[in-house]
Amino acid sequence: MAIFDVYSPPPPSLHATPTLQESKQSEVDLNISKPWAVNESTNVVPPKKKFSMLDRIEVGLVQARAAIREARYWNQTHDPDYVPIGPMYRNAKAFHRSYLEMEKKFKVFIYEEGEPPVFHYGPCVSIYSSEGHFINAMEINEEFRTRDPQKAHVFFLPFSITMMVKFVYKYDFDFGPIKRTAIDYVNLIASRYPYWNRSLGADHFMLSCHDWGPVISFAIPNLHNNSIRVLCNANTSERFNPTKDVSFPEINLLTGSIDNIVGGPPPSQRPILAFYAGRTHGPVRPILIEHWFNKDKDIQLYKSLPKNVSYYSMLKKSKFCLCPSGYEVASPRVVEAIYTGCVPVLISDHYTPPFSEVLNWKSFSIEVSLEDIPKLKDILMSVSPKKYIKMQRRVGQIRRHFECYSLVTSTTFFGSSPRTLPSAFPRKEHFLSLILIVYSLSRLRSIGSLFGISVLNIGAVCGD
Repeated sequence: MAIFDVYSPPPPSLHATPTLQESKQSEVDLNISKPWAVNESTNVVPPKKKFSMLDRIEVGLVQARAAIREARYWNQTHDPDYVPIGPMYRNAKAFHRSYLEMEKKFKVFIYEEGEPPVFHYGPCVSIYSSEGHFINAMEINEEFRTRDPQKAHVFFLPFSITMMVKFVYKYDFDFGPIKRTAIDYVNLIASRYPYWNRSLGADHFMLSCHDWGPVISFAIPNLHNNSIRVLCNANTSERFNPTKDVSFPEINLLTGSIDNIVGGPPPSQRPILAFYAGRTHGPVRPILIEHWFNKDKDIQLYKSLPKNVSYYSMLKKSKFCLCPSGYEVASPRVVEAIYTGCVPVLISDHYTPPFSEVLNWKSFSIEVSLEDIPKLKDILMSVSPKKYIKMQRRVGQIRRHFECYSLVTSTTFFGSSPRTLPSAFPRKEHFLSLILIVYSLSRLRSIGSLFGISVLNIGAVCGD
């Protein structure tokens, strides 16, 4: 099926092609190539070029790229909200400048086609809650959202794979209906607007926290190959591309809020070396259970917790929280560990952790491959008390990038102090902060540059 228009060059002229000498003579006689050239008999002023909106966007990107490059070598700009600093960031100065440039320039256009609940809506309670928070936040945001597509840097495809699974999917792992829904939507916006065909989707992005998000994207080659896919299931063995795609945190909000979850005691009050509780599905967890279940009192593993034991209280008693992959590489335990001040231990192969283009995960987490699971205790015990204290402190410092707040005013990604909501936001509703970080202004094909986005902290007015 031919989904996208293909550019065809105009046919060659039927008239005879002039010789090189004739072309040069015409240029001299008629002054066609340089009509503003000044000669002895005239004094013509060069005409002013009229810049298109696309030209203006490109100029803005050039300026932003220059500012980000220069920021690496200068003192950080003062910011009353928050200035990122420390080894938790790959380049704190460039990151901070990219955020400030984003606040000034970054615009997203959301296609209005489609009806809820499959489009423009998502779940805000459950393991897929971060998908719903983001989609719903984009719908009410007026700071980054533009109603004029000509002013947009990127275009958001507002479908929810999770809601498609709920309302479109039928049975027996038949992805056909969901794939057709996604294909039909892209065909629709490609026929109504010029922007998809202009870049073959390179300046468009989708977001999915459902395990099937990557599979559905494969149904549209340009969506998979060109577009920015913001995915919780960031599995490089399943064609997740870290140079183009963005890894997004999987957050399991049982009530839609993180109230009474965030925070935990210092290292001295964490008597458990390592903790894990959960089912044993997938290829990783059975190996973990085989080597460590009821094998060592320092590594406490549970297939299910006793009724009188709180899951979050166990996280807060533990120094390290084990985050093994399940059926897919992503696990909500990573964010749960960060919320409770527990150093996360990522046990997975082929997983790109959230926001890796900005955050230096090695500074505040431990990565363990499948083959090193038998050495798990040795790896954890090799972390000196001094190093652990630093890692645990850093977990608390980067936690702001994963938190969702229920506030009347919006707390931004950088700010611990709230900023006033624009009047367009419903003040009586719950609003969770929305942040889009431009992490590389070198990727936007439709305007001669390529750039991508990352979503560091999310939020919205949500449903169930």
